[in-house]
This record gives sequence, C-alpha cells and structure tokens, in this order.
Amino acid sequence: MHTILELRVNGDRTETGVPTHYTLLETLRYVLGLTGSKQGCDKGDCGACTVLLDGDAVLSCILPVHEAVGREVCTVEGLADGPHPHALQDAFDLTGGAQCGFCTPGILCSAYGLLARNDDPTRREIAEALSGNLCRCTGYTKIFEAVEVAAESIRTGKTPEDVVSARRQTRGDGG
Repeated sequence: MHTILELRVNGDRTETGVPTHYTLLETLRYVLGLTGSKQGCDKGDCGACTVLLDGDAVLSCILPVHEAVGREVCTVEGLADGPHPHALQDAFDLTGGAQCGFCTPGILCSAYGLLARNDDPTRREIAEALSGNLCRCTGYTKIFEAVEVAAESIRTGKTPEDVVSARRQTRGDGG
C-alpha cells in the first residue's frame, strides 16, 4: 500500500508516493534519489543514516517517513551552499577527517546540528554530539579536529583553509 506525502527536503517541497512502511532513509535514498545518507545497520546503531529534522540530528533508518511530514529535513546534500561546500565539508577534507567516507555524511549532519546550536563546542561536547556515529576507519581525532576547525571558521569568518594553516604554523609544522 502506498501513500502520498508532502515533504520538505533540503529547502525544496516535494510530493511523492511511498509505501506506508517506508522509513525516512528509504524514502530519501530509493524514492527521492538522495543517496548521501547511508544505509548501514538499519536499527539505529551506526549513525550512517543521520539527517537533520528541524535542525536536530535523527536516525533516518528507524524514523517512519510519515513523522517527517510538515517538518524540514536536511541531508548531507543540503549542507552546501550551492557549489560551495559548508565549512564542515571543507574542514573534513583539509584535516583528513574522512577516510572511506561511509560514515561521513551522518557525522557531518550530527556536527552541523551541534554547530548550529553551539559555535564554540568543547572536545567533550563534540564527542557527545557524535557519540551516535560509528567510524571504523579513524580514531576520531581527525574528525574532532575537523569539527573544531569548522567551528572556528564559522565563529571567526575565516576560511577553513586559513584556520588549518594558522594551526599548523602555531604547531610549527609549516603547512
């Protein structure tokens, strides 16, 4: 059985038919073609499916799609400003915060939600905000650094490149 739903995703309103049992993740990936959010565990354990719902990080693999009706959904595809990546996306690239990349979209959405509420988080606050996201490739240090770089960029108006360069000069490792 299908139902017609009106969704707001990444600033666009769309009306689409979906099976009534679909989750938000299934709708995003298989109906709307937004494949940035990853299908990992399908039980809310890994965080690869994390998106923003009204600005809050949620696990889209366990959220029935009908619960997103009338709310704003933002996926990793919606973080960038047109052709310009968000500071978080730049920071992950510059710091090596993304390894294989499977977990990165979910982590970016969780971090974005944090930085929207707090542009000067402590390392502990970053760790807490990302605690629902599993990464099997890194030890999280570069991920945390990327969020710190993005936060400083957002706070100061400097580019992530400038923030990373200044940090390298401070540490004495050039650039």
